[in-house]
Amino acid sequence: MKKTINAVLTVCVLILAVLCWRSIQDDINFDKEVAYREARVKAKLLQIKDAEEAYKQQHIEGAYCSDWDVLTEFVRNGRLPVVIKEGVLSDEQMEKGLTESKAAAIINSGDTKAIAEYKLEGFRRDTIWVSLIDSLYKGQDFNVDSLRYIPFAEGDTFEIIACPNTTKSGAIIQVMECNAPISSYLKGMGKLGDRMIKNTTVESDQTGRYAGLRIGEAGNGWNNNAGNWE
Repeated sequence: MKKTINAVLTVCVLILAVLCWRSIQDDINFDKEVAYREARVKAKLLQIKDAEEAYKQQHIEGAYCSDWDVLTEFVRNGRLPVVIKEGVLSDEQMEKGLTESKAAAIINSGDTKAIAEYKLEGFRRDTIWVSLIDSLYKGQDFNVDSLRYIPFAEGDTFEIIACPNTTKSGAIIQVMECNAPISSYLKGMGKLGDRMIKNTTVESDQTGRYAGLRIGEAGNGWNNNAGNWE
């Protein structure tokens, strides 16, 4: 009888040990999956940031884009200016009043006398236009058609906001933000995922922090398009 009881107790101990191990392992695997998903979302947000900043630079009003169709087509067909530089201005040349723009203007004028006078024979500043995709995303895992979609979110799209904002000094600046709620990129992660979504949302309500991952800030806390994880 005693041997039987000991055997049963041993089995119970083993079962408890296995259950504890599985619980710990489940937590470890969950944390790894969360970290993996967050890394994918962050990478996509940074790609969006690059696209938005390129868009802003090429529009006279200096505004960001809040329309996914427009931004996607801009990335697909857009081009970026690249300045080819040869030669540098010496102290002597700059003492004569030369600047980069003045030197480039002399070269572009083709005035051989002025070029010789200012010793600009080896100076060159040319602008060429290259594919935006090849320039911004070379070597990256990038698909322009999926740019708007949050990874793991079953079709949910990033929210982009682009608008003018007034600073404390009264200056008007163009700002943007792009949001990926935690409820989207932790979809399908079971009870642990649901618990994390709930806890993060409650904490967000209490602290005012965004419940998810974000770049930029369309409110009064403009942050030069930094990520809220930085």
